[in-house]
Amino acid sequence: MQNELVFTNCAIVLHDEIITGTLLVRDGKIAGIAPGQSSSGIDMEGDYVIPGCVELHTDHLETHLMPRPKVHWNMHAALQAHDGQIATAGITTVFDAIRVGMDGDTELGSDEMSAIAQTISTATAAKRLRAEHFIHLRCEVSMPDAVEHFDEMKNNDRVRLASLMDHAPGQRQFVSLEAYRIYYQGKKKLSDADFAAFSERRIAQSDAYSAKHRRLIAERCHAAGISIASHDDATAEHVAEGIELGISLAEFPTTVAAAQLSRDAGLQVLMGAPNVVRGGSHSGNVSALELIEKGALDILSSDYVPFSLLQAAFLLSERRIIDLPHAIRLISANPADAAKLSDRGRIEVGRRADLVRVRATTGLPPLIDGVWREGLRIA
Repeated sequence: MQNELVFTNCAIVLHDEIITGTLLVRDGKIAGIAPGQSSSGIDMEGDYVIPGCVELHTDHLETHLMPRPKVHWNMHAALQAHDGQIATAGITTVFDAIRVGMDGDTELGSDEMSAIAQTISTATAAKRLRAEHFIHLRCEVSMPDAVEHFDEMKNNDRVRLASLMDHAPGQRQFVSLEAYRIYYQGKKKLSDADFAAFSERRIAQSDAYSAKHRRLIAERCHAAGISIASHDDATAEHVAEGIELGISLAEFPTTVAAAQLSRDAGLQVLMGAPNVVRGGSHSGNVSALELIEKGALDILSSDYVPFSLLQAAFLLSERRIIDLPHAIRLISANPADAAKLSDRGRIEVGRRADLVRVRATTGLPPLIDGVWREGLRIA
């Protein structure tokens, strides 16, 4: 017996247009798209139906693993809580960003990072999660243990993406030492003397390890079939280095020049949806809105606020910066393509029925009224 669903009287956001019509879902896939209203099925009351969001870089899982300082939560429970928030934000495919290379600024260590990666794999196999979860390894290449820790994680069956990053002061995200001081000294509650020692140590580690570890981890990614992203590129030299290492995605470039050079080189450019919602970068770098206006942005990531994906997309449309189909591509089709997930990201016959019902009201954040993954309701 076939499993069928009909959604009717909905504003269907297709790749390049919006039609008012009816969607037929059969056995987890989109089986039909037609204009007009059906006499049967779920009446969507004119709400939008969009593809499920595809999230490539979220650090949000760690907030569930350690909800308070010195409080370490059960990993399965933390993952389920994170998964629930992801699903109710309209995200049906998520790449959970897990640290590789520990810098000593967190109570979570490499053993715990490896354990949560295994928990994701185990929970996926047991069908305990609403969204589909993959793993994005955030490789802090300036750390002495980065390559060793990468080798521990690379064979996990959920790993699909790795980013090469260096958060040492004086470069990339923190070219401004004052911005670095405000961020890290405030975050860690360090005295001036302790902060100076911390910065000196980070700079020395970057000088010693960063270039070597970038190359070694990139080589391992190519051998394992893991896609590679750069992170916080600021200069032409950064972009050229990433291209030489074989990256396919430029995450969070910090300047217009780096974003445009990445785009010109055929890379996809990713920025944070919170940057759009807030109207700018929290660390004083380039605005995502400026990149959108210059045609130099392909993908939005929720980064640290899961709901920001949908909020940013509808905000861009409401303010007429780009039309709604274009905005939805930034959070669905484009990240799916970047992740080589050709079965999702668009409302098209034959694609997965990963769908989100959205009620939009001018001046208010969008309201999610239902989420389906492969035709099954998950939120």
